[in-house]
Amino acid sequence: MSNIELIIAEDDPQIAEIQRRFLERIKGYEVVGIAHSIADARDLVEVMEPPLILLDVQFGDGNGIDFLHEIRQTYKEIDVILITAAKEVETFQSAMRGGVFDYILKPLVFNRLEQALIKFKKYYENTRNLVELDQNKVDRLLSNNKQPSSMRQLPKGIDSLTLDKIQQLFLIDKLKMFTAEEVGELIGSSRTTARRYLEYLLSINEVSADINYGSVGRPERLYSGR
Repeated sequence: MSNIELIIAEDDPQIAEIQRRFLERIKGYEVVGIAHSIADARDLVEVMEPPLILLDVQFGDGNGIDFLHEIRQTYKEIDVILITAAKEVETFQSAMRGGVFDYILKPLVFNRLEQALIKFKKYYENTRNLVELDQNKVDRLLSNNKQPSSMRQLPKGIDSLTLDKIQQLFLIDKLKMFTAEEVGELIGSSRTTARRYLEYLLSINEVSADINYGSVGRPERLYSGR
């Protein structure tokens, strides 16, 4: 599959360059344009019509939220990830109503951007060839677009950093099945710790589990992404 094209719309050239360098480290994406104003962003969107825009809020010639709503009216197939220093609840609510795919606060952290783009890539690949939906497909798509673990209330004994590591294993290889021992080795933890996180992901319907009886020994759970 070819890379997903995207535009960076950020008024600060240094921050835009940081985003561009971050994107060089994330597989599956290609930056096809960088805009430092709403006017330039509008021109790039009109010409390129990319699947995704990384959009700031504050610009010298306008507001990113207003531009988001403009995009929604004119280019319904373009998704937006908002990257902003705006912490006001009103801005967040307006962005949600405008249908942003994700909302990331500055200062931008590479792991958070990578997480959002892995999530978007999975969503994009799963929806681009769909012709018709059934309830199972709808539920799967909605679960893929849930809030990152760092924004959810997690139960005692589950921390967001370890959980994100395990989630990314399933995002990177959607078909692979893991045992708790294999996951533990990959994230540098014990089998018991890995199993606790895997069972939590199973309880919130992020992974599925099967039993491997094998030829010798006790049955073992195999976990795979949904």
